[in-house]
Amino acid sequence: MSSYQKNGEVTNGGGSTPPPSNGGLLGGWKKYAVGAALVAILATVYMVESGPNPKATKEAIEKEMTASDLTFDKNGKLKLFDSLNRFVLEDYDVKSTFSSMLPAIAGYFGKPVWAFYVNRGQAMATFGTESKDYPILEFNSANKAYQLTPYVGFRTFVRGTRGSGSSFETEPFSPETSRNLASEKDQNLKPKRILYVGTNEFEIADIDAVNGLTTNVQYYILPEEDFGALVRRTKFTNTGSSPLKLEALDGLAKMEPYGGALDWGLKEMGRTLEGWMGVYHVNDKLTMPFYKLSTEPTDSASVKIEEAGHYCVSFIEDDTVQSDLLPIVFDTTKVFGGDTSLGEPRGLFTSSVGEIVANPQYGWAKTSSAFAAIDGIEIQPGESVTVATVFGKADHEEQVPTIASRVTVPGYIKKKYERTRAITNDLSASVETTTVNPLFDGTVRQMYLDNGLRGGFPTILGNVDNDLNYDEDEGVKVYHTFSRIHGDLERDYNAFHIAPTFFSQGPGNYRDIAQNRRNDVTFNPRMGSFDVKQFLSYIQADGYEPLTVEAMVYLYEDHDLAREVANKITNDAKSAEVLGNVLTGGAFRPGQLFALVEQLNIHPSVNREDFLNAILAGATDRAMAVYGQGYWADHWDYYIDMIDAYLEIYPDGEEDLMYDSELFYFFSTATVKPRAQKYVLTLTYDAKGHHVQQLDSTFFDQGKATEQENFRNANTGILSTEAIWQRTKEGVPFTSSPIAKLFLLGSIKYAMRDAWGMGVEYEGGRPGWLDSMNGLPGMVGSGMPETYELKLLLQYVKKVVSTYKRDIVVPAELGIMINKVNDALETLVAAKVSEPEDLDDIEVPQPFFDYWNTTASAREEYRASCEYYFSGKTTTFTAHEVKTMISNWLEQIDLGIERSFKVATKGYGDDGSSGIPASFFAFDITKWEINGYKSDVGLPCVNALSMKVRKFPLFLEGPVRYMKTVDKDTSLDIYNRVMDSGLRDTVLQMYFLSASLKGQTYDMGRQVSFAPGWLENQSIWMHMSYKYYLQLIRNGLYEQFFAEYKGGGILPFMDPDVYGRSLMECSSFIASSAFPDPSIVGEGFLPRLSGSTAEFMDIWKNMFMGKNLFSLDKDGNLQMKFTPVLPSWLFEDDDTNAVDPIFDDNGNHTVKFKLFGSIPVTYHNPGGKSLYAVSPSSYKITKLDGTVMVDGPYVPADTAILIRKMKMITSIDAYFD
Repeated sequence: MSSYQKNGEVTNGGGSTPPPSNGGLLGGWKKYAVGAALVAILATVYMVESGPNPKATKEAIEKEMTASDLTFDKNGKLKLFDSLNRFVLEDYDVKSTFSSMLPAIAGYFGKPVWAFYVNRGQAMATFGTESKDYPILEFNSANKAYQLTPYVGFRTFVRGTRGSGSSFETEPFSPETSRNLASEKDQNLKPKRILYVGTNEFEIADIDAVNGLTTNVQYYILPEEDFGALVRRTKFTNTGSSPLKLEALDGLAKMEPYGGALDWGLKEMGRTLEGWMGVYHVNDKLTMPFYKLSTEPTDSASVKIEEAGHYCVSFIEDDTVQSDLLPIVFDTTKVFGGDTSLGEPRGLFTSSVGEIVANPQYGWAKTSSAFAAIDGIEIQPGESVTVATVFGKADHEEQVPTIASRVTVPGYIKKKYERTRAITNDLSASVETTTVNPLFDGTVRQMYLDNGLRGGFPTILGNVDNDLNYDEDEGVKVYHTFSRIHGDLERDYNAFHIAPTFFSQGPGNYRDIAQNRRNDVTFNPRMGSFDVKQFLSYIQADGYEPLTVEAMVYLYEDHDLAREVANKITNDAKSAEVLGNVLTGGAFRPGQLFALVEQLNIHPSVNREDFLNAILAGATDRAMAVYGQGYWADHWDYYIDMIDAYLEIYPDGEEDLMYDSELFYFFSTATVKPRAQKYVLTLTYDAKGHHVQQLDSTFFDQGKATEQENFRNANTGILSTEAIWQRTKEGVPFTSSPIAKLFLLGSIKYAMRDAWGMGVEYEGGRPGWLDSMNGLPGMVGSGMPETYELKLLLQYVKKVVSTYKRDIVVPAELGIMINKVNDALETLVAAKVSEPEDLDDIEVPQPFFDYWNTTASAREEYRASCEYYFSGKTTTFTAHEVKTMISNWLEQIDLGIERSFKVATKGYGDDGSSGIPASFFAFDITKWEINGYKSDVGLPCVNALSMKVRKFPLFLEGPVRYMKTVDKDTSLDIYNRVMDSGLRDTVLQMYFLSASLKGQTYDMGRQVSFAPGWLENQSIWMHMSYKYYLQLIRNGLYEQFFAEYKGGGILPFMDPDVYGRSLMECSSFIASSAFPDPSIVGEGFLPRLSGSTAEFMDIWKNMFMGKNLFSLDKDGNLQMKFTPVLPSWLFEDDDTNAVDPIFDDNGNHTVKFKLFGSIPVTYHNPGGKSLYAVSPSSYKITKLDGTVMVDGPYVPADTAILIRKMKMITSIDAYFD
C-alpha cells in the first residue's frame, strides 16, 4: 500500500523548525486524489527543501528508545533484553521472516485462546479458540501469513494535529514505511520498529520521530477468567514538544464470525460462506458488535441456529473510573472503500472517523472489520493514551455486556497484563537459574516453558496438603496442563487442539509426550512413578503403542463414595444430587467437570481448588490414548530414559515399581499384518521390472472394533474408558507387572531384528524417530537406533532380575513365542556360520535367513493368538532363566552391531570407511514365491525366500544412539570421527541430520524430495543435534561439550542476526550450509515446540545437579550428592551479554538454581574454576527449624529424605574446594 507517513512537526525537542501546514494536495487523506507519481515527486521536493534533519531525527529516536528502558552495549549495539527481561529484536519487520506464538496459558482457572504471530506488520497473524478450525482472525500457513498479516490483520490509521496547525496522517507499522537496511541512504526519517518477545506476551513499537508519535502495541491472552480473550493494548505517546490531537481507527481489518468449524469453508468456499455472515449488536451504540453466522452452514434437513459469536469491545484505559466503550467500525467498505486488497483506507480519504461512526454501516453477507474508533483525544507532550481492545468468543450475545463491564473496571487490563507475565514466570521458576549470563539464564526458563507446552506441566491434585507422592498415597493425582500437539504457522501439517476450559490441555503425539515428560519427576518428585506407569500401560500385546496421548481421565468406581463426596462439597441437596450423577456418570477431566458445574447450576460449598481436590482424591485415574494411524518404530525407545530419570530420584523405589504393581495392555483397533500379507510384488519405479515392497502393514481390525462396542454407553453414545484395555474372553482386563511388560517388549523387539541380525525391522508400516524416512518400511527397512535402545532395554531387565532375583510372569502366549525364539537361536548357534569379512552385495546366509524366518513366524503366531483376547493363562520364568536368555540375546545383538560396522554406510563421498555407526538398512528380496494373498489394491503378495542388504548414507541418529551404549573412550573416538565426517557442517560448526543425500532414490522417504539443507535433508535438526550434545556430557566429554556449546551449537550462543529469531527459542531445524541460498543459511525454522527442549532440560540437569542425585549407600540408606558439570564462564565471563560475577561474603564465585522447583541451591566456588563432575566438600542446609552442616560429598538419609519431600528445607549451600 502507499505510505501514510506524512511530514509533520519535528520532535527532537524543538531544535528544528516545524514545516508549514500542508493543506490541499499534501494535506490529509485527500493527497491520494492525485496520481501516485506526482505525490512522490512533490514529497521528494518537499523533503529536500524543508524536511526534518536526519541527524536530529536519529537523536530523537535514540532518546525515545532509552526512555523505553532499552539499553546499548559498549559497542553501541542495542542489548538483547529490556528491563522486563524480554528478548529485543530491532527492525523486526525487515529482518528474515519468522513465526512464533503466545503459549495459550491462561492459568489453571482460565480459558485460553490460541494466537500466532509473525515479524511483519502488527505481528498478530491469527488467533482463535480450540483449534485452527475456529479462528477469529483466519489461520494461514506461514508463507501466506508473512504476506497477509500487514493487510488483513491489525491496522492503525492515525490523523494527528498539532497546536501549531500542522497535521499528519500515518499508519504505524505499515510496510510502506519500513526501513531498508540494505540501502546506503539514511533511514532515520522512517520509523524505528522493535519487537519485544516475552514468555506470555509480546509487544511491538513504532517510533516515529518525524511526527512525534510512538505507537506501542501489546498482546496477551486474558488470564484466569471464565471467558477466553485476546487483549490488545495500543498506546499512543506524544513525543513531540506540543499537544497532539488524534483521531484514529485501531483494530482488525478482517474479523471472522463464529459458526462452527469454519477454517475449511473460509478457504474452499469463502464467498458462499459470506451469505451466512452478519454483525449483530447488543445495543444501538455500535460498541458491542457480535459476529456470527445466522445458522450453521450445512446442507442438511436439520438446521441449527447459531447462538455463539465473536465479540470485540474497546475502550481507553483509565486507572480511576470505569471506561466507556468506544464505537466499533465493522463495515470494511467504510474504511477501505473500493480497495478490496485492503491496501489503502480509501474510506478515510473523504471522511473523518466521526463521520464514519455517525453514518450507517452494513455487516451482512460479507467479511467485516473490527476497528475501535478514537475521535478527538488530546495528548500532552510526553503523555500517553492507551486503547484496550478485547476479542473473544461468547456462547450467547447476552454475555457480552457482562464481559464488557468486567474488562472496563479501572486498572483491570493492566493488572491482567501483570498477571499473565507472572503465570509463566511462576511456571518457569522451577528452573530459575542465576549465573553471570542472563541470556543463558533466560534460555533455561524458556526451554522449560516450551518443554512443558509440548509435554504438559505436571500438576499435583487431590491430596495436596500432605508430603506423600503418587506411589505412597492413592489420593495424590497428577494432571498435565497446557500441552498440545505442536501445530503452528510453520508446522501447518499438525492439527493442534487447545481445550477452551479450566485446566486446559490438548492431545499430543506419543513420541513427543514420552520424550518431553521424561524429567517430570526431576522437577516434581511428588509425581513418583506416575509417568513410567502411564507409558508402560500403553504397551500393547503386539509390542506397539498408540499414536496420540490424551489427558488423564477420572472416574468413580465406588458410587457410594462419589455421592458422599458430592454431599460434602455442595451447598444444597439438589446440587449434591446433580454432582453425584456427574461423578457416577462416567469419566471426566477437570475442565469438563467445571463446565458441567456451570451448565448444571451446581453450587459448591468450597472454593474451586478445594472442590476439585476433594473430588479427585477419591477418584480413580485412567490413562487415555488413541490409536491414530500406523505404528511408529521408536515409541518404546524412550522408556529407559524415563525409568532412569525416576531412579535418579527414587533409587529405593525400583523393586516396588517393577514388581509390585499391575498395568493394563492398550487395545488398538489396528492389527499388524503378517509378512505373507504385506510383502507385495510391485513394478519397479522405472516400470522395467518387479520388486517386493512391504506395504499396507496394518489394517483396521473390525473384530477389535466390535469388541470395543461392548463398552459403548447406551445413554451418552460414548465409548467408556474400559474399551481401550485388552481383556480375556471372560471380560477381565489382563494385567502384568512393569518388569513383565518390559520383558515382553524386549522379547518382541528381539524377534523383530532383520535377517542379518543388525537393525530392528520397521514392520509396522512406520519408521522410527526420523519419520521423514517414510519410505523405509516399504523397502523392508530396519533401524540400528532401535537396536541400540533394545540393548539398553534388555540390559536393564537383566539388571533388575539379577538384583532382586524374582520371577517374571508373562502371558502364556508370549511364553510360547519365547521358547520358539530360543529354540531357533540354538539351531543358529549350532550351525556355526562362517561369515565373510566383506558383506557387500551378498545374500543373507541360509542359516541366518532361516533363523529370521522362524523368529518372525513365531512373532506372527504369537500376535495372532492374542489378537483379540488373552487366554488369561500365564507362564513364569525364573530370574535365572530370564538372565540366561537375555545374556544369549545380548550376545546376538552385539554380533549384529559388529556386523553393522562391516556393512557400514554408502553415500555421496562416503565409501563406508568412516567407522561411524550406520543408522538404517533395507533389504532387497531377491527370490520369492507368490502365496495367494492380495494387497489392498489387488497386487499379489509373496513369501520371501532370500534377500540381501542395502546401505544408506550417514545419519546423525546412528552415532547418537550408539553412544548411549558405550564408554567414554569409545564415545571420544566416535566424536572425533563424526567431526571429520560428512555429518559436520564446517561452515556453521554444527552437525547435519544426515550426510549428503545426493544420488539417493526417492523411495527412501520424503526428505530426499526436499532441497539440501532444508527440513530433514542434510539440515541442522536441532533435536537430534541436542541429543548428540547430551551424549557428550553424559559420557564425560566435558571439554568437547562446552566447546560445542559456546561455539554456537546450542542456544543462546548463536548470532541473533543469523538465527533470525529469539535466541531463547528453539527451532526444529536450521538451514545448513548445504542450502542453495546462502542468505538463508543459519536461520531457524519451525518454532519452539521442538523435542530439543527435552534434551536441553536433560543437559541442564546434568550441568547443575549431575548424575545420580540420589543413591543408596552400602547399607541401602538413601543419600544425596551434587556432581555438577559447570564451566568457568558461568561464574565469570567477558562476554558482552555477561554481568559481573556474583560473590558470596567470603569472595567466592557463586551460581544459583532451583532444586525441584522449590529449594534454592547456591554453589560456592573459590576462583570460579570449572567444576567438571566435582562434588561439594560440605553443605549448609537451612531448615525451618535450624541449620544442618554436612561434611563430605554426601547428604545423609534423614536430611536427604526431607530434601526429596521438599519438606522443611528452605535453602542449600554447597561448598567446593
